[in-house]
Amino acid sequence: MLTLGVLGARRGPTYGSLVVSSGPLGLRARVLKRAFDTAIAGSAVVILAPLLALVAIAIKLEDRGPVLFVQNRTGRGNRFFPIYKFRSMCVEKGDAAGARSASLDDDRITRIGRFIRRTSLDELPQLFNVLAGHMSIVGPRPHAIGSLAGDKLFWEVDDRYWLRHSLKPGLTGLAQVRGLRGATDTEADLANRLQADLEYLDGWTIWRDIKILIGTASVLVHDRAF
Repeated sequence: MLTLGVLGARRGPTYGSLVVSSGPLGLRARVLKRAFDTAIAGSAVVILAPLLALVAIAIKLEDRGPVLFVQNRTGRGNRFFPIYKFRSMCVEKGDAAGARSASLDDDRITRIGRFIRRTSLDELPQLFNVLAGHMSIVGPRPHAIGSLAGDKLFWEVDDRYWLRHSLKPGLTGLAQVRGLRGATDTEADLANRLQADLEYLDGWTIWRDIKILIGTASVLVHDRAF
């Protein structure tokens, strides 16, 4: 089993300790985070409405299939929720469990789908997940139930995997800003993301959410989006 690194250190008058996990936010922090989420998501939906409509029309015109892809993901408290994405794969080749990661020459991806995946436009419907309270703007990305790192399910790689679900999942997160995206071909791919997710949980502040959101602009288009 791979293990994750230490998140931080604490020192008291008579003791020292290493932080290896962190719990959920307090009430005041949760209220502040929720207010930030609704303000950003609500504004984005209004501003991006024409773009959302254009992407939806393009998907519909290509193969007459559904505009949205809906899949169960694991959210806060290990509860499932339906995540919304613009559909980027052929209807008959969809992967409901998410067991197969997309690859560079993936035959499941449509022409429009390849463009919206590379530019992260396929993620925009998750703004409605944020407004519904399923997700936050910033947090650990929600994983598909059957996702694999190498030949292991994500939670089989490290016992602390479930700790990342003490907060709502996010549209973006610390791992994404660090470039840790795309297929998890090896256990190390997942371990690095878990480390970033657990670092995010330790010492949360609204200013760090703002910093991560700003940093996301530089990774919207990336070479790990297949």
